[in-house]
Amino acid sequence: MSSHGSGRGVCSPDRPGGRVDLRPLRRRAASRGGRRGCSGPSLLSVDGDLRLVLAGDVMTGRGVDQALPHPGAPELHEEYVHDARTYLLLAERANGPIARPVDPSWPWGDGLAEMDSFGPALRVMNLETSVTRSDDAAPGKAVLYRMSPDNLGVLDAARVDVWTLANNHVLDYGAEGLRETLDSLRAAGLRAVGAGLEETEAWRAAAVPANGDGRRVLVASVADVSSGVPRPWRAGAGRPGIAVLPDLSDATAESMATRLLGECRQGDIAVVSVHWGSNWGYSIPAAHRRFARRLIDAGVHVVHGHSSHHPRPIEVYRGHLVLYGCGDLVNDYEGIRGYERFRDDLRLLYLATLENGTGRLSSLRMVPLRARRLTLERADPSESGWLAQALTRSGRELGTAVDLGHEGALHLRPA
Repeated sequence: MSSHGSGRGVCSPDRPGGRVDLRPLRRRAASRGGRRGCSGPSLLSVDGDLRLVLAGDVMTGRGVDQALPHPGAPELHEEYVHDARTYLLLAERANGPIARPVDPSWPWGDGLAEMDSFGPALRVMNLETSVTRSDDAAPGKAVLYRMSPDNLGVLDAARVDVWTLANNHVLDYGAEGLRETLDSLRAAGLRAVGAGLEETEAWRAAAVPANGDGRRVLVASVADVSSGVPRPWRAGAGRPGIAVLPDLSDATAESMATRLLGECRQGDIAVVSVHWGSNWGYSIPAAHRRFARRLIDAGVHVVHGHSSHHPRPIEVYRGHLVLYGCGDLVNDYEGIRGYERFRDDLRLLYLATLENGTGRLSSLRMVPLRARRLTLERADPSESGWLAQALTRSGRELGTAVDLGHEGALHLRPA
């Protein structure tokens, strides 16, 4: 099979690979050939283009949960820390006192206004914690996350359209913890994908309506064992779990794309959200690059990767956005030391605009934020510049660079 795939499923590739111009594109799909099936007129945005707000891991358990109005039991099943309030105290020691309880919007800080100012958009993030009162801790895990179901207002505050759950922490408190997580999210009206009480539910994509005209954005959530997901967590027939990829082979990418694109209708946009890779470092494994490219070859429009604690380099493949590692957005890591050189206190919101008719990337603006006192503040110019340089250095091999704009945002461009 060629490196450009077979085009199975509803969507198919539109042209050979290569670097692309990221300047805003406003030409109609008819003048460029377009992709079959998952293409069509405007989605979600008043200017005819689809706007996506993407972010990496959101961990509202442990110390964050303890700062919120309805904290759960603070007991932890970790080797070195036995009380979740310790992480709250570490954050205060690092950056100053936190008036408790905080409002549910507090952990998002300036990020809320940044998302709102982007205009009509679909928001997709990875929820990396269980939402449960269960005390059935997963055996052998060094770090476990849970938040109280009574604090779900913190997730509602961000108005996220799709929470992805295929990750290495959603089953930290067993099958009953997962069941309560799914029930709690559903009761709160929060859409989640990537986990379920059986295999079909875990692999089912979310279909988010756009503009009320029948068009949708399809979001699938999967995980790879390279992120620390135990293989036994894979959902099966009658067995609760998450959507775990069997491997990162071409065949698995084709199967994943076929499963998702088989649900496409005319005008739909397909997003695959994948939890993979190590916590630290800028190098992208060859297997990850090949897997992401095979998804795009098969007709997926966006690959949304996460698991790393800091942002990783970005690729634009055949005109389509591949985020290999978005980095963390919300967590309680402020007082934890050891990897300062990666500046994991600096977080990014990814504001992507996709071209009407093709799902190709028109522009990518990234908003740098800084974690302080369990909230997000706008990063200062020197911090934003540091991120731009780090992503430019690491993105050179992928053909991308990042510029610092006068307004403090970062902008992706070809290297």
